[in-house]
Amino acid sequence: LGFKGNEDLGGGYRAIFTLESRIEADTGGLGSRPISGNRLPDRLSTATSLGLPAALQPAVSAVAAQIGSSVGVNLNGSFFDRQIFSGLVTPYGAFTLGRQYTPAYQASAYFDVMKTESSLALGQLVAIPASFDIRVSNSLQYGLQLGGLTATAMYAAGEVAGKPSARRLLGAMAIYKGNGYSFGGGANTRNNELGEKSLTTVTVGATVDVGPGTLSGQYATIKDDHPTDLSGISAVLSANPATAPVAGLVQNAFTQGFRQDARLFQIGYRITSGVHTVSVAYNNMNDRRPFNADRYSYGAAYTYALSKRTDLNAVITHLKNKNTSQDLLGAAGFLGGVSASPGNSVNSVTLSMRHRF
Repeated sequence: LGFKGNEDLGGGYRAIFTLESRIEADTGGLGSRPISGNRLPDRLSTATSLGLPAALQPAVSAVAAQIGSSVGVNLNGSFFDRQIFSGLVTPYGAFTLGRQYTPAYQASAYFDVMKTESSLALGQLVAIPASFDIRVSNSLQYGLQLGGLTATAMYAAGEVAGKPSARRLLGAMAIYKGNGYSFGGGANTRNNELGEKSLTTVTVGATVDVGPGTLSGQYATIKDDHPTDLSGISAVLSANPATAPVAGLVQNAFTQGFRQDARLFQIGYRITSGVHTVSVAYNNMNDRRPFNADRYSYGAAYTYALSKRTDLNAVITHLKNKNTSQDLLGAAGFLGGVSASPGNSVNSVTLSMRHRF
């Protein structure tokens, strides 16, 4: 449910605002958990996989349950969880403030053949732990359009008392759209709750009209040496006499386990002919950590337009988990979560009707 406002102030100035609320169509709720609930992949919830003695499994399970309980979409039930911002458009660019999509995510979404919609989107391969900061609160963004060039720069304050650099995010993106082609990229870097450099995502992509359709591709690097929200594990375990002696050991194991070093790429093709649109894509995630949790997916999507505003959609996607990977396919608004066991193949079939109003 969204609201947008736009008022012409004259002289090339406009006041704007956007408010967007998530509403789950099956429950009417504002948030959702993964299909697999609170479960984490075995590589992140099994003592031996984390390099710990099997005897420490009770402590590992307690921490994994706590982390798993925070995995999902808008679990705190914020009404305007998607976007909420206001801004001023000037002859020198646009300034917007609030909760907004991050620059790296905007670039990735633009070059994604599915525009992040459905199980066939590239982002479905990197949900747990998340490899993209999709939205960020407390952000100031500057945007500029010059001919075919669109560019943005963002600063988001973490608002952690006494730690100005904690949870801070910086990002930028630029995309050039030409006649029958486009190219560009974006980058985000975020600090964790201690102010250490955490998740950094860089993506580049391009599109080109080929034959009757458009060929698109993108490549992304994911790096996180200081995962966010894990610094309190030791304190929690230390409060229990039974787990206090191993508190530091378990925290270090989870910190190591949640680090990220990966490469992503997608290649896709979309063709529209009259009322028919067909998209195909191949996605790949190369995990460069010792877990080697590689995975890839491929599939097709078909849309039949009943009118300019209403269409029928079908998507089929096959996901191959390799080694310790346990990805489970979700879709645009929810996480799939974790498959039953490492190395499982996963299939997703989705049928839907969409109306734009």
